[in-house]
Amino acid sequence: MAGGDGQTSSLWLTFALMTVVTWGLYGVLLHTGQAAMGDPVNGRYKAFLWVGIAYFLIAVVGPVVLLVGAKSDWAMSGGGIAWSLLAGTSGAVGAFCVLLAFGARGHPAAVMSIIFAGAPIVNALVALAIHPPAGGLASLRWQFVCGIALAALGGTLVTLYKPGPPPPAAGAGEGADEPQR
Repeated sequence: MAGGDGQTSSLWLTFALMTVVTWGLYGVLLHTGQAAMGDPVNGRYKAFLWVGIAYFLIAVVGPVVLLVGAKSDWAMSGGGIAWSLLAGTSGAVGAFCVLLAFGARGHPAAVMSIIFAGAPIVNALVALAIHPPAGGLASLRWQFVCGIALAALGGTLVTLYKPGPPPPAAGAGEGADEPQR
């Protein structure tokens, strides 16, 4: 891919794939943290508190260090601030809704499959609404439309046919606890 400086760079792809891995881990790690809190009523909120602390450290301290290091001015447009706050709010509400889905007994594999199949579809549709193609919707390539349909189908299939819970541990008799979701 050609970068802004004319050099070939695939660094963007490296970061995109790092996001795939980290966001792919998010639901499983969050559910594990929630369960490890040992509080079936409020464990999800305790886990989310620590998610927020991590967000603060990475999303506030990190950029401040980079901006100071780059000797950036601190001028920011009102529109840039408003859109960025809206993006952060959207992300935080989404992260909180993941926890609420788990709390409503959603299986992490199903919850995250719906999210990660559905989010690109929402992204594509909103992007089309905000930045319609020059030739209108009729100019969309069939591969794009097929990709959206396949994302929906993939999310549905993974949700419906996720692996079941592991078998009970050997020696677990009657009255053994149900495996955690």
